[in-house]
Amino acid sequence: MIDRYLDRGTMYAIFDDDLRAVCVVTDEGEGVLELKNLAVSPAHQKKGYGRAMLEFLQKEYRGKFHTLQLGTGDSPLTVPFYEKCGFIRSHVVKNFFTDNYDHPIIECGILLQDMVYFKKEL
Repeated sequence: MIDRYLDRGTMYAIFDDDLRAVCVVTDEGEGVLELKNLAVSPAHQKKGYGRAMLEFLQKEYRGKFHTLQLGTGDSPLTVPFYEKCGFIRSHVVKNFFTDNYDHPIIECGILLQDMVYFKKEL
């Protein structure tokens, strides 16, 4: 999936002796910036790197875009994180994971099917 948008996106990374977090954002038009991917190294999760990346993006793009949106699986790992960071549910893309991946995506024992979109005003 990353190959579908990397060439039109901007990648950011946090290094602190080693790679801690990485993300890609894309301009979706009409003032909407989309976070396409946010990954934190497993050894560094729950240490604030994901939140720091989101705060950086909001500061970097405030005034250039009006909305930061993202899509994620309806997982107990990711949904609470984005909600704690101030994102609100926007819409759902039915069967996104089952239609776009050739293998099941499972998080916390849950088969991901739909993509849940969140947004936050910048």
